[in-house]
Amino acid sequence: MGLFVTFEGIEGSGKSTQVKLLHDYLATTSIPFVTTREPGGTPIGERLRELLGDPHANISAETETLIFNASRAQLVADVIEPALAASKLVVCDRFWDATLAYQGYARGLNVETVTRITLFAARDLSPDITFLLDIPVSVLQERIHGRRHGRDRMEREQSTFHEKVSEGYRRLAQAEPERIVVLDGTRPKEKLADIIRDRVLSRWEASV
Repeated sequence: MGLFVTFEGIEGSGKSTQVKLLHDYLATTSIPFVTTREPGGTPIGERLRELLGDPHANISAETETLIFNASRAQLVADVIEPALAASKLVVCDRFWDATLAYQGYARGLNVETVTRITLFAARDLSPDITFLLDIPVSVLQERIHGRRHGRDRMEREQSTFHEKVSEGYRRLAQAEPERIVVLDGTRPKEKLADIIRDRVLSRWEASV
């Protein structure tokens, strides 16, 4: 059934960088793999991503949750499940942990309700291993301060919001320590890439 690997973290945590580094490494191997992202990863998902990132969009927490899950449902149906069924390694930049952390813990929605909606959209699919890149919110502010293309709607949130997201992720990691690997996101990206690569290869070899 392949292997499903996800990356999580607050804005500016470096997860997208690690996804790219893992992608570049896997491209040098014979491992069949797919990399994708949330929200997005499909034509419909990418259109929803634009809406969710629009800094001028006034979106309620409930609507936000449903839009993220609409994108997720399409991604699972079109990309993730078919790739896993073909025994591929799937690498995804965010998955449903993000919805629990952002819309559940940070937006203040009922976490159990959000979980039910999210698992419905994901067809009860859960990652085999999740890398959580943990950074202080102060580091987030430093990293996104000079972004050329401006900040999206999430990046413009106050520090208190990002603190809640971070705490939400920590709670999720405490609840599933066997799945979620917490890494210090302030470490050099090359060191983190080595750790991630070794973990992924170990799990892949055990799955084939």
